[in-house]
Amino acid sequence: MSVAVDFSTLSAYQRYKLMASLIVPRPIALVTTQNAAGVVNAAPFSMFNMMGEDPPILMISINKLADGHLKHTAANILAHGQFVVHMADEPMAEQMHRCGDNLPATESELIAVGLTATPSRAVTPPRIVEAPVAFECELEEKIETASRHVFIGRVLWLHAREDLLD
Repeated sequence: MSVAVDFSTLSAYQRYKLMASLIVPRPIALVTTQNAAGVVNAAPFSMFNMMGEDPPILMISINKLADGHLKHTAANILAHGQFVVHMADEPMAEQMHRCGDNLPATESELIAVGLTATPSRAVTPPRIVEAPVAFECELEEKIETASRHVFIGRVLWLHAREDLLD
């Protein structure tokens, strides 16, 4: 026996709760970007996944703010077309969560939470030293809906802790 749910009768929050609880496991991306002033932004996003290997692409989906402004990550990707997607592990989980705090664009979450930035090879935003995996990405395509931006990034470089690769 199964249950059928008409999504048109649900609120956005109800749809989110159903989808987020049933599409598991859902990886969380910790994304770094950089603004025109050189400030590094870091923010976690649970609407993230790989999309393909040829070309190597992944996507992150960032909701729009109610006041018409963009989250720093979305604004930086739209302005500069580059970002780094990190996978977090247990030792950095608390710091990743704290990167979701609402800081002004003039302050870096990495500094606020004590994570270490190191230069990337092909993109301007740095990668996070403590992250076990980092994908340097260049914006390949964007999709805009009424409520969000979906960014499809082409992976240019992968950085992974040595013990994670065969």
